[in-house]
Order: sequence, then structure tokens, then C-alpha cells
Amino acid sequence: MPYNNSLTSIAIGSFDGIHIAHQTLIDKADALVIIERNGGYLTPGFKRSYFTSKVCCFYHFDVIKGLTPEDFVAKLQEDFPLLTKIVVGYDFHFGKNKAGDAETLKRLFSGEVEIVQEVSVQGVPVHSRTIKAYVKEGNIEMANALLGRRYNLEGQVIRGQGLGKKQLVPTLNLFVQEYVLPKEGVYATVTTTNTGVYHSVSFLGHRVSTDGSYAVETHILEVDLGEVKGLVQLDFVSFLRDNKKFESLDVLKDQITIDILSAKKALG
Repeated sequence: MPYNNSLTSIAIGSFDGIHIAHQTLIDKADALVIIERNGGYLTPGFKRSYFTSKVCCFYHFDVIKGLTPEDFVAKLQEDFPLLTKIVVGYDFHFGKNKAGDAETLKRLFSGEVEIVQEVSVQGVPVHSRTIKAYVKEGNIEMANALLGRRYNLEGQVIRGQGLGKKQLVPTLNLFVQEYVLPKEGVYATVTTTNTGVYHSVSFLGHRVSTDGSYAVETHILEVDLGEVKGLVQLDFVSFLRDNKKFESLDVLKDQITIDILSAKKALG
């Protein structure tokens, strides 16, 4: 069954992160054909659609990986019967064992194939793998520059240790799956809940000063939200400090006070 009988142009790629270079492709087409894989995402699954108003159509890599380049193009023409234009990046490969590239696509497809050349920001080529590396090393400012937006992730609110509200500061503890997680440490963030958008300071990492477990937790600045349920979004603004072990909860609480002041400064 065709995806859509009215679409005449598509951009093809993984579109992980929907970064600045991806936007260049997206602007030239009616819809996105997203090659979906499993895990390790800047922006997993359907959440890519949050960052574009264009139609998003998904092909799972495991389903199409055995297709020859010819079969892949035939599938596109079957799924998009009015297709006249395909937009891809200069490094696009497709078909079994990556046998096809952008030039192959030009040869096999009867319509127009537009190849978008490499996009750079501050002299750095924009690729999802580059952004992932910046995220993992805590260079959030550079990751955000290549994304053209703040890196964010979503998590479900879960029960924490119970220490925060009683002895430190209240936090929302999040269960996060599928995303590439930033380097362990403390960050200035913006937290979105079902009640609004708030400045915050967030910690990701092993709680080496208490139970040693891995946690993603965020403290909302200057407002007590009470009990929060459901999904919460964290937008990362800047890295504040590395994760470290503290001798006591009192020393940790003093550091958290400093972290809060640092976050307020970073968030303006």
C-alpha cells in the first residue's frame, strides 16, 4: 500500500537528531523517509517528528537491509507513486552492503535526484556521530550549535532514594531509555513538565556519594512543583562540573548550593 498518493518529493536518511544539515535536506522535500535502527539515538523513533512539520515515513533498517539498490528504488516508487524528486546527502548509501550511493540513485531513479553537500558550523562538519561525541564528552554548547537547538531527552518520573527532599534538595528522578546520555556530571538545564517550563539544574551519573546507582535527576529552580507524574523533558544548556564523591551529605549539600548558583548564571 502506498504511503501517500500526493507526495512528489522525499528526503531520505536516518535524520537522527534532526540537526542543521538535516534541515537543509528537509527544506527541499515534501516528506522525510527515515531509516530507523535500534538504539543509541540523539532523537529516537517518532520523536524526530517533533522537530519538523513535514510528513515522516519510517523504514526499519532490518526490513530493508537485504534489498538491492534496484529493489530499494522500486519500493520507493511503489510507496510513493507520484514521486518525481529525491533529496539525499552527499554521503548517502543504500541497498544491501551499502552497494548504492547518491550517484547510483541518480542512475536508477527516473526523476530528479538532488544531492546536498556537506554542511559545517564553526568549521566543524555537521554529522550525527560528531554531535553524539560532543554530547558524550559533555560539550553541550558545541552539540547544541550543530543541532541548531538544545539537546534534549525525555524520561518517565520514577521514585528516587528519598534523600533529596529530606536532606538535600527535591529532585525529579527520571527513567530514560534509548537516548545518547551526556557525560556524567551536573548541567544547567530547562525542564518541561505537564505544568510548564522551568529553569533547572540536573545530575546524570552514578550517585557515588550515596547508593552508587545510576540516576538522571533534575532540581527545579525557585519553585516547588510538588508531586510530578508522567513524562518530563530535559533540555541541556551547559555543562557545570564533573561527577565526584563527597565525604558527607553536608558537603554534598554545600556543593549543590554552588551548582544552583552556577546554573542560574548559565541560564541568565
